[in-house]
Amino acid sequence: MKRLLALLVLVFAPPVWAEGERAGEFDYYVMALSWSPNWCRVEGDAKGSEQCDAEKDHGWILHGLWPQYHQGWPSYCPTTKRAPSRRMTAEMADIMGTSGLAWHQWKKHGTCAGLEAADYFALSREAYGRVTRPAVLRKLKDPISLPATLIEQAFLQDNPELEPDGITITCKKGYIQEARICLSKSLDPVPCGRDVIKDCRLDDALFDPIR
Repeated sequence: MKRLLALLVLVFAPPVWAEGERAGEFDYYVMALSWSPNWCRVEGDAKGSEQCDAEKDHGWILHGLWPQYHQGWPSYCPTTKRAPSRRMTAEMADIMGTSGLAWHQWKKHGTCAGLEAADYFALSREAYGRVTRPAVLRKLKDPISLPATLIEQAFLQDNPELEPDGITITCKKGYIQEARICLSKSLDPVPCGRDVIKDCRLDDALFDPIR
């Protein structure tokens, strides 16, 4: 009876994502770009985040550059690489919103890239610079609702090297959340894995203008 119970526990136990995988062993990157005004509306204002100050003029910020498997992803990898200094994370705030986000991204994702912290942040900045963020979205004056597919189309139009299976748009609480773009280790566009391609299908997704 005890053996039967133990077997049932193993069979029906919920899956658990592992953490602490081997650094440097992954298949590609996902670069997540977050529309800052929407994040501020949904989360940032309540937290009093400095990212949401109008003087910052943030549009698409770099949420992170995430090592990814063809299915699943590593996180919090053990590493002998030295953690980034406060100055290093502060220098990423111009494209990541806050130094705190830069630190969190290093701890959760950067440790899995197999790079020194400075090299990981340099690669993140290079990836961010390689993608054209649609200028038309910065020209909006009022909040609007729109099909989420229009955001993807805007990125594809301004980045001819991207393919539809290499970018996905996500939503949160009815707002456009992120544009996630899949890149090789050398930052060339690649198809996203099945677990990444989960496009927001809202026809009336909310989108706030630059503050």
